[in-house]
Amino acid sequence: MKVAYWYNNKDIRIEEVPDPRPGPAEMLIRVASCGICGSDIVEWYRLPRAPLVQGHEIGAEVVAVGKSVKKYKPGDRVFIAPKVPCLQCYYCRNGHYPQCSEVKERLPGGFAGYILVPEILVKIGTYLLPDSITFDQSTFIEPLACVVRAQRLAGIQKGQSVLVIGCGMSGMLHIKLARTKGCKIIAADINKTKLAIARQMGADITINATDNISEQLMKETGRKADIVLLCASADSAVEQAWLSVDKGGVIVLFAVPAPDKKVVVPVNDFWMKEITILSSYYCGPPDIVEALKLIEWQTITVDDLITHRLPLADIVKGFQLVVDGRESVKVIIKPNE
Repeated sequence: MKVAYWYNNKDIRIEEVPDPRPGPAEMLIRVASCGICGSDIVEWYRLPRAPLVQGHEIGAEVVAVGKSVKKYKPGDRVFIAPKVPCLQCYYCRNGHYPQCSEVKERLPGGFAGYILVPEILVKIGTYLLPDSITFDQSTFIEPLACVVRAQRLAGIQKGQSVLVIGCGMSGMLHIKLARTKGCKIIAADINKTKLAIARQMGADITINATDNISEQLMKETGRKADIVLLCASADSAVEQAWLSVDKGGVIVLFAVPAPDKKVVVPVNDFWMKEITILSSYYCGPPDIVEALKLIEWQTITVDDLITHRLPLADIVKGFQLVVDGRESVKVIIKPNE
């Protein structure tokens, strides 16, 4: 079968490898759709493990199961979580699933024709897709689950003003979810095309991030934002987030600069204004279940975010579309087309 080995964003090599065969407790799936995530292009995050097969936003069909696998059968349509927590450790018991210290196996990358699903992921990381969810739509389950968790941690409520800085795919999902909660949504980005799309997705106000966001907020709404969702990693975006949150507000770090970047936090100002900074990394099983239901019930529509569908042979083009960001929102790779 063909797999795409990622060395860096410009060096992705299609190679032939032997077809995998499932062991007694494993499962073989045929990848139908796999999204390119914004984290896939973050080289400081991925390069230490390169070369590797990336891709964790997967919709697939079961083609073979081991003899001890009874819950699934060939022909089942599934979403597989990229990794699963133990559900028993201190962190899991307290809802911090991404911090689980017992995660030992991850799903092999989805930029491949087939994937061998490890036993633990067969047991607690596999989700049957309802008939109403297409393979392409299933690539949104994991990123939407991350958005669900971030907004839950932020305690977003009806009537609050929510500023989304960075209108990539995750930012658009944040806009869509905040819209369902009855929030006033302000979207900021440096890309005019993305701002136009953000309007279509439900943003009430759009701001060009090359301007002073906090000043524009004051002009448009008379006050700063209750919640700031930082979905961009540029240093300037972080600085804008600090300046754009209202007294008693919350800043959510959904994206962050590279580790070698130093960010100055105005601690005294935040202390006096009772501003909360929190981070949200990945998601947990309850978030995946909620995201799946949101898509199944069409509470959150996702087809309008898909801008490109490409075969595995064009994966370099796909990565460059996401890196560039001007013409793409969601890029999906179809490994078997």
